[in-house]
Amino acid sequence: MNGLGARRICLLGGTFNPVHIGHLRAALEVAEFMALDELRLIPSARPPHRDTPQATAEQRLAMVELAVAGETRLKVDDRELKRDKPSYTVDTLESVRAELAPSDQLFLLLGWDAFCSLPSWHRWEELLLHSHLLVLQRPDADSEAPEALRDLLAARSVSDPLSLEGAGGQISFIWQTPLAISATQIRHLLATGRSARFLLPDAVLAYIQAHDLYRAPHA
Repeated sequence: MNGLGARRICLLGGTFNPVHIGHLRAALEVAEFMALDELRLIPSARPPHRDTPQATAEQRLAMVELAVAGETRLKVDDRELKRDKPSYTVDTLESVRAELAPSDQLFLLLGWDAFCSLPSWHRWEELLLHSHLLVLQRPDADSEAPEALRDLLAARSVSDPLSLEGAGGQISFIWQTPLAISATQIRHLLATGRSARFLLPDAVLAYIQAHDLYRAPHA
């Protein structure tokens, strides 16, 4: 697919604290459905919580790399962890876009909740200058987009994600039945000494155990 035609690249950001099957399954389904050349998981920089042991940025990156090993369509992009200044999504899109050909398609994959919070993001109106937005939405979701996004949706939304044209500028929704897994749930299980197996890749769980992550603080 990387011949003379335009490439199709999608970005999925997150704290991935830790990365789990829900993240990975959604990423793989979108990569297959959209016939992407690659979907990049981008761990975000975030200061650790002070009340419980948390994974460092380097550890979160290592877990994502272990999780996607062997899956050629999923890649890891660590540019947000290398920045000294606050890491904003629009800066990441600008940075990736600068590395692509003008005709390459760039997609930003967001969950519904993240999409609804866009008006609070830094320079959010500029996101569509660099990419298309793909929004994961559950078939049973009955919430409406906030008013600040309705005019944008009316002007930019495309009903079929596969018909998105050009390098960026449009919004489409991908209907998905997500796995009911959360990083919060996994951290709670591990902090209380219970098993998180089958909620995240075995290699990631082994890394967590080897580095004694997410354990309850000792009294």
